[in-house]
Amino acid sequence: MDKRNHIETEGLTKRYGDEVLAVDGVDLSIGRNSIYALLGPNGAGKTTMLSMLTTLIEPSGGTAMVAGLDVVKEAGEVRSRIGVTFQEIVLDPDLTGRESLDFHGRLYSMPKALRERKIKELLQLVELEEAADRRTNTYSGGMKRRLELARGLMTEPDVLFLDEPTQGLDPQNRAKIWDYIRNLQANSEITILLTTHYMDEAEALADKVGIIDHGRFVAEGSPAEFISQMGEDVFHIEGSGDQEAFISQVKKLPFVQDTGSNDGKMQISVGEGKGRLVEIIHTGESVGFHIEDVSLAKPTLGDVFLKYTGHQLRDK
Repeated sequence: MDKRNHIETEGLTKRYGDEVLAVDGVDLSIGRNSIYALLGPNGAGKTTMLSMLTTLIEPSGGTAMVAGLDVVKEAGEVRSRIGVTFQEIVLDPDLTGRESLDFHGRLYSMPKALRERKIKELLQLVELEEAADRRTNTYSGGMKRRLELARGLMTEPDVLFLDEPTQGLDPQNRAKIWDYIRNLQANSEITILLTTHYMDEAEALADKVGIIDHGRFVAEGSPAEFISQMGEDVFHIEGSGDQEAFISQVKKLPFVQDTGSNDGKMQISVGEGKGRLVEIIHTGESVGFHIEDVSLAKPTLGDVFLKYTGHQLRDK
C-alpha cells in the first residue's frame, strides 16, 4: 500500500450472514490533505464503509489502512489518530457544549491546559461560544451538528470521518457546515472522508468523488471531470411511445454525446443544447415517440449518477 495515502483499502468487503453483501470488494485510495466524498443513496454501503474504516466493525474480507495503520491489527492506534461524526446525533443531553468537548478530551487523556485551549478554539470555529454553557438538549439541530464537528476535531486528528454531516439541516446551516469543512481542509493537513446522498454537497466540497451503489464502487473522479463527461447541456425528457427506438435514433444525431433513462425519464447529453430541441422532437416523431415534457440544464452529479448506475439517486 502507498504510504502517501491517508486511507487505502484493497478488496474491502462486509457481509451480514449469507444474504446481505453490504460492501463488495472496494478498492479505495485517498491522498493526504484532501476531501473525498462517498456519494450514494441511503443503503448503498457508505455508513458500513465508514464503520469499518473507523474500527467500529471488522471487515469480512480485504484490508484497510488509515493513517498508515491497519484497522484490524492496529485498531487502538487508528482510533487515536481519527475524528468521527456520526449520522445520528450522539450528544449527552445533560451536558453543556463545553462539557461535551471536555469529556471527549479526557477520554483521550488530553492535559487540562490543552483541553481548555482546544475547547476555546473550537467553540469559536463553530460559532458556539455564547451557547457553550447551555445543555445540549436546548440546541437546535444545526447547533448540535456544529458541536459534533468540534468534538471530532478535539484531538487534532490526522483523518476526519463525517457521516452525512448535514443531513436534516436547513440550507443556511448546511452552508455553514460546508464553510467549516472547506476552511478546515485549507488551513490544516487533515484528510476528510465524508459520506453524503446530496449531489450538491459532494460537488461543492470534494476534491474527488466515489459513486457507490449496492455496496460496489461504480465510478470515481473529481466533480469537474465527471461533469465534463456529460457535455455542455443535458435534456431531460418524458414522453409516450417507443422509447427504445427514440433513444436508438437520438444516439445517431451528431451533437448527442450520451444518453440514459430511468422510469420513463430520459437524459440526453449534448455539446450545446441551444437550437437542438427541434431536431430531437423530429427524431421522436419519426419513430412514433411523443415528447410530453422537456427541460434543458447544465449537467450535474445527478446526471453523472444516472449515467453510471442507470437510475436516479434514491433517498430510501
